[in-house]
Amino acid sequence: MFFFTFLLFSYPQTSQQIQNATADCREVLSNPTLTPLHGTLEVVMNQNVSLSCHSDSGSPPIRYTLFKHRQKVSALNRTDLTPVLFNLTINSVSDLGEYKCKAENEISNGEKYSRSLNFTLKEPVSKPVLSSPSSQAKKGQTVTLSCLSEKGSLPITYTFFKDRQRIQPPVKMQTREAAVISVLIKSSNDFGMYNCKAQNCFRNNTKYSNSFNFTLAEERSNSQALIISLGLIFLLLAIGFALAIPFFIIRSYKAKKFAPTTSSTGHTSTEKVEEPEDYVTYAEIEPVQPEEEYVNLSVVRRDEQENRACATIYSKVLIRDGAQAGPLHSPE
Repeated sequence: MFFFTFLLFSYPQTSQQIQNATADCREVLSNPTLTPLHGTLEVVMNQNVSLSCHSDSGSPPIRYTLFKHRQKVSALNRTDLTPVLFNLTINSVSDLGEYKCKAENEISNGEKYSRSLNFTLKEPVSKPVLSSPSSQAKKGQTVTLSCLSEKGSLPITYTFFKDRQRIQPPVKMQTREAAVISVLIKSSNDFGMYNCKAQNCFRNNTKYSNSFNFTLAEERSNSQALIISLGLIFLLLAIGFALAIPFFIIRSYKAKKFAPTTSSTGHTSTEKVEEPEDYVTYAEIEPVQPEEEYVNLSVVRRDEQENRACATIYSKVLIRDGAQAGPLHSPE
């Protein structure tokens, strides 16, 4: 009776020891490896790809799960350590995300993850754009040319041409940046037509850029200076002509208005000089001798009470040498 009681209490401990011994014989999973079946991560749109996932060590059965951006894509079981294959189709850009593989077995804490990988879309190059900071150049100046394709799988190789002849060795760009070269403008022949071409792994899809031509900055600046100078000259002439017209008109008008008229007897005719209200002044110049002349000034005023005109005459002598005599006649 005692023996059976001992066996009853010792059985759970013996069973636990047997389970622990069995568990010790199992291998812990190693981190799985996720690789593309064809060895490349470059794909084109609508391409079918296969990813291989397996653990080098671990007790089967093993369950493999494929994730993309932490979302489950597919799961497969293996009873041995042979790899599993996950088949995918790249239908859009969203299928190029980050992929990981998880391996797990029945041992506690038996989950292991692989390293992530990303597909690269293999895309033909787009038409490159050829540009320069300035379209003007002078002889002896060094200018720069830039060539860039906005789309296309990297790396991209750019080649520059002038008049369909290559001017420098091809430039291979590993990043999405423009290829830049420098050109020395030595003579007028360097003002030719420039362009470039871009190509990548799609050898049958070479694209050529737009044409670019430099203009001579000196010729343009000289023509502009000549036009500005001629414009200023014509403007100054127009201003001077506009100012001269009133001056000559006024001077001619005054000369005609105040010029004395000589009669046939040698005496000057009398000109009427306008005075304010009812006053009229007459000037008469009479020659006396070749060396001197008389100047008679006549002032006429109207007497409103007697309704008649009264005249007062003044006379002076003009001497040719510049001296002037006093009045010969007193006022009358």
